[in-house]
Amino acid sequence: MARLDLDDLPPKIAALLTGLGDGEELLLVQNGAVVGRLTAGAAAKAESLSLVEPDQNAREVFENFRAAIEDEF
Repeated sequence: MARLDLDDLPPKIAALLTGLGDGEELLLVQNGAVVGRLTAGAAAKAESLSLVEPDQNAREVFENFRAAIEDEF
């Protein structure tokens, strides 16, 4: 399982991620294209990331997300 430490993210992004309610979704966008989707809550069902190319795994998605965030801030 991939792990993302919220302490490594800018405060605005960490607040956005922790502020999601159960069942709320967050789209991960890179260069205007959706590359993934996160669903908040312990009871959230695992969904396949059908919008991500089959050979791209979760680790790459999070690395791309983090790189995009670092570029913005």
